[in-house]
Amino acid sequence: MADQETPYTPVRIGAREIPPPETISPAARKALSDGAAGPGLSWPAVDDAEGWRQNAATSDANWEELAAPLLATLPAKVETTRIAGVLCHDCAPSEGAAADRPVYLFVHGGAFVVGGGAFAKLLGARAAVRLGARTVSVDYRMPPDHPFPAAPEDVVAVYGALIETVAPARIVIGGSSAGGNIAAAATLMIRDRGLPMPAGTVLMTPEVDLTESGDSFRTNEDLDVVLRRGLPEANALYANGHDLTDPYLSPLFGDFGKGFPPTLIQTGTRDLFLSNSVLIHRKLRNAGIDAELHVWEAMPHGGFLPSDAPENEEIQAEVARFIRRVTA
Repeated sequence: MADQETPYTPVRIGAREIPPPETISPAARKALSDGAAGPGLSWPAVDDAEGWRQNAATSDANWEELAAPLLATLPAKVETTRIAGVLCHDCAPSEGAAADRPVYLFVHGGAFVVGGGAFAKLLGARAAVRLGARTVSVDYRMPPDHPFPAAPEDVVAVYGALIETVAPARIVIGGSSAGGNIAAAATLMIRDRGLPMPAGTVLMTPEVDLTESGDSFRTNEDLDVVLRRGLPEANALYANGHDLTDPYLSPLFGDFGKGFPPTLIQTGTRDLFLSNSVLIHRKLRNAGIDAELHVWEAMPHGGFLPSDAPENEEIQAEVARFIRRVTA
């Protein structure tokens, strides 16, 4: 109550230009420059179900065209199949992953509302090649037709099927952006249902707080050339009327004292979700959980994309190292 009554003074910042810094690679500087000139994201009204369906259809069609030539160049084998009734893209390096290699259960991003199909397939194949391991990319159900809790339930179902043939100690669950939220929420569900825990989790610039209360949602607004602002419309559509502080919706509010696997968290200093990463890292550490936080200089949400900046490769190298460590 005292906080509500205290007239705190905000910091007022005048208009200014913030160029790409000299402390990052030329490719990263170009990505920031190109992103600054691009349009921001826009979403339909929360109650416009047909608008959301059309938005997803347009995204899917664009990625079908973009992904095909990229997939053709990747030395990966991809099988689109159903695991526990859930659509998945089961990916492995072309030379084949050894039987004792870890399995990466991957959850794509896309603000909870886009990113299925060709996008999920491409990210799964890329991860398989870069990590040198079997990667199961979950093409989970999404709103408006399948809001929360469909997505984390799909991941839990796939995990439950995988552990029938793969030791949980060889499985790492990971995801990016909204996928980081779903990966963390699914891991909480796995724990709370008494299933054996995975070896680790990877949370890449995760949207783990749907209330978007963290400091960087203000400080990095417009500075993040990928997101520019928060995702209240997509978050509300996904939540479908549930309390946004439900730990299965916003894992930041979970009780990690009950246990959680070792976790790698990735973000950047220009990431709108920087606070999400900082806050969940502190919660995990305060609960005694093995947690790593990796912050990249000037990086916006999702990395320096679509460039080939070396910083992007550094992220994958850290993820590969972490997976090797926790599954050793």
